[in-house]
Amino acid sequence: METATVLFEITKPPAAEKRDVDPNAGRFVRYQFTPAFLRLRQVGATVEFTVGDKPIENFRMIERHYFREKLLKSFDFEFGFCMPSSKNTCEHIYEFPPLSEDIIREMVLHPYETQSDSFYFVDNKLVMHNKADYSYNGGT
Repeated sequence: METATVLFEITKPPAAEKRDVDPNAGRFVRYQFTPAFLRLRQVGATVEFTVGDKPIENFRMIERHYFREKLLKSFDFEFGFCMPSSKNTCEHIYEFPPLSEDIIREMVLHPYETQSDSFYFVDNKLVMHNKADYSYNGGT
């Protein structure tokens, strides 16, 4: 069943609010979901990004999700070519693996032990690495 429910939204603060922000602060995100999120089979994520004054060739993101250092799923998204000075939007569709009830229970009971790494490449060169962790206990 497909719905248009927004589960979360992350945005950068407007430029005027960024004066005293640590430049590395955007490299880590903490997510809080309810246990129901772990039973979803598919989630779409829309990413918006801008490109500087040079074109980007072969832009790619590889994202890996772990629970207690065990790989749950790896995703590989290719953006391809991005024009200089452009604003781009793309949607990733995440197909989640089925999880056993035991794993779901452990993930709910142990917030932030589920983690991910997102690696961004341009022409096969790593240009950015983001980390995230996840809680599935409803934020309690």
